[in-house]
Amino acid sequence: MPAPPLDQFIDDIYCLTGVPRHRRMNVPPMPSAHLFINLGGPARLWDSDPSVPPAIFTDGWFMGVWTRRFLFEYPTRVRLVGVHFKPWGMSPFVDVPAIELRNRWVPVDAVWRRSVDRIRNQVGDVASATETLRVVEEELRSRFAEAGRGLDLVRHASGRLETSHGAVPVGALADAAGVSGNHLAAQFKSHVGITPKRVARIYRFARLILSVDARRPVDWSELAQTAGYFDQAHFIREFKDFTGHTPTEYLALRRRFPAEREFPPDSGPMPAD
Repeated sequence: MPAPPLDQFIDDIYCLTGVPRHRRMNVPPMPSAHLFINLGGPARLWDSDPSVPPAIFTDGWFMGVWTRRFLFEYPTRVRLVGVHFKPWGMSPFVDVPAIELRNRWVPVDAVWRRSVDRIRNQVGDVASATETLRVVEEELRSRFAEAGRGLDLVRHASGRLETSHGAVPVGALADAAGVSGNHLAAQFKSHVGITPKRVARIYRFARLILSVDARRPVDWSELAQTAGYFDQAHFIREFKDFTGHTPTEYLALRRRFPAEREFPPDSGPMPAD
């Protein structure tokens, strides 16, 4: 967890090292944006949209909020630092509009000039995870700028969506902030890359998927209602759209490949091999 003021924008910074049990992961939409600094071998990414060509990154990449799933392949040996931004949290660290990073991965050096070389030079090949995280946090501090226009509004509204798991109506968010729905949507597009309605959908799905305990019987109807899905057909359609699987297929996959402790550091991604 970074120290203030970074903790207002970043959930965590983490370091993954070693040999992954599953190299290829299927990653559903989650309420976050990411920066990855790759200190190991090349990583490969595929968009679930077949019209988008795959990408290979040797140094690192930024990713905005995704509204669809993507596939990620670890190198044979992993040495990777991840920065897990809140949905609005990347905005003070980059000059790129959030909407240009939505559903995209962009090389780090296209956004932060020469930063990867600087980080590599400081951590070398033998630095501990603690030292590596310190170096990346210092780079973030050097890049931090004052919040842009409208970000406080987005932070407050997104915070309500987070605590309610997407259950607060967007109209109520706009009314509480004293702005129009169009103004709120425009600010979300600027700082998050997507509308508050889409953010709410992703928070709702995240609540559902992170509440699944594959070690026990799963009552999908109960989980869906708790998460705010009141139409069974809509729930199944959105679940398959976000994961590539039906709920039954997803549960079978989770039971066949139990999540590894803290690798990756949340239970959203799932093996794709």
